[in-house]
Amino acid sequence: MRIDRPGPVGQRQWTPLTAGNAGLAFGLELALLASLCYWGFKAGPNLGLRLLLGLGAPALAAAVWGLFLAAGGPTFRLPLAAEIVTKLLVLGTGALALHATGRTTLAVVYGALVVISVTLEYTTG
Repeated sequence: MRIDRPGPVGQRQWTPLTAGNAGLAFGLELALLASLCYWGFKAGPNLGLRLLLGLGAPALAAAVWGLFLAAGGPTFRLPLAAEIVTKLLVLGTGALALHATGRTTLAVVYGALVVISVTLEYTTG
């Protein structure tokens, strides 16, 4: 599949930097799901709501990612600026979830890695 945009699967020259960033990006996506799950199971006042949030928040993030941001070609293509903003917002919810559970240092590190990874993804060719 040919993709004419910057990103991890675009028509690009793979270098150690781009390959490493692709691995980092995948790790950040997994960390997003884990942080939303952790937040959900900590946030709810009762078991039912904790289950709903702990399973529903990661499922919603995965659905948005699959529809608009999937590396192999999303279902719905966004304009480039909207794609970058959406990626930052979706991944940024992981940092917010970590902060909400009291993991502030981890949230800052995760957020910084998100900004670095997205910047590298759309500026390296």
